[in-house]
Amino acid sequence: MRLLRKKDELPKRSLWQRIKDIALMDVGVAVRGVEAGSLEQLEELLLEADFGVPVTMRLVEAVERLAKRGDVKSREQFHEALRKGVEDALQTGRSDPHLTTSASPTVILIVGVNGAGKTTFIGKLSERFRHERKRVLVAAGDTFRAGAIDQLRHWAERTGAEFIGARAGSDPAAVAFDAIDAAIARQADVVIVDTAGRLHTSENLMDELKKVARVIAKRLPGAPHETLLVLDGTIGQNAVQQAKTFAAAVPVTGLVVTKLDGTARGGIVVAVHEAIDVPVKFLSVGEGAEDIVPFDAAAFSEDLLSE
Repeated sequence: MRLLRKKDELPKRSLWQRIKDIALMDVGVAVRGVEAGSLEQLEELLLEADFGVPVTMRLVEAVERLAKRGDVKSREQFHEALRKGVEDALQTGRSDPHLTTSASPTVILIVGVNGAGKTTFIGKLSERFRHERKRVLVAAGDTFRAGAIDQLRHWAERTGAEFIGARAGSDPAAVAFDAIDAAIARQADVVIVDTAGRLHTSENLMDELKKVARVIAKRLPGAPHETLLVLDGTIGQNAVQQAKTFAAAVPVTGLVVTKLDGTARGGIVVAVHEAIDVPVKFLSVGEGAEDIVPFDAAAFSEDLLSE
């Protein structure tokens, strides 16, 4: 499956197709300076694809270094050097994509801003656990919007998960506390706690999120075992700032990037990992219950730079 393109979407010029326009047949000659603008154009394309400045500079410098050493003399070698650079960037630092699920119950806290796709991701994650024969309980910790509670209840019914909710306006930390109580009593394997979409610029709302995390830890030492930050892959470098703000408020353990099925700006996945040194755990690639992909750095780099 192509991770960055919807099944019914008309083909667009991929990142690699645009890079090929400036890659030239003899990359080694280009790098040595005969056509010095080629690397600058590569830099511009990577920035446009939301790789961010630090990653872009490293990728361009790596290609230049390999070319000068004589290891990049063809378009194919250029492609592999760039692909390997993306893969290596995603595998630096904290990069293990696997969820921590050894605790019983395992508590997973879902955070992110409005519109990023948190509630839909919870439904998809619940479906994934169901296929693993795990008993799942979801908690409607987004008590600021009645619609969010109803949406999560719908996903719980659809995926066979148990549901803990409350009236709109209730204390979200109390909902999380009650959900863990219920999970222990019902011998659930996994508790997934939704939270209100917080504007990362709102200090009060971020303080409320910190409270939810503290209450979870008080009720069940060691929890939350995962705190997954859901980011909209189409918002570009704003995702980096969001990630930094959330990571400063709560100990984020993994990233979920949504809406990558129709964008050519997949470099944001690399940029966010670079910015907060947190592994990417999942990509969300559609609207269906099964449309999440466990992250694989090699497969992602290959897909990102495919024809």
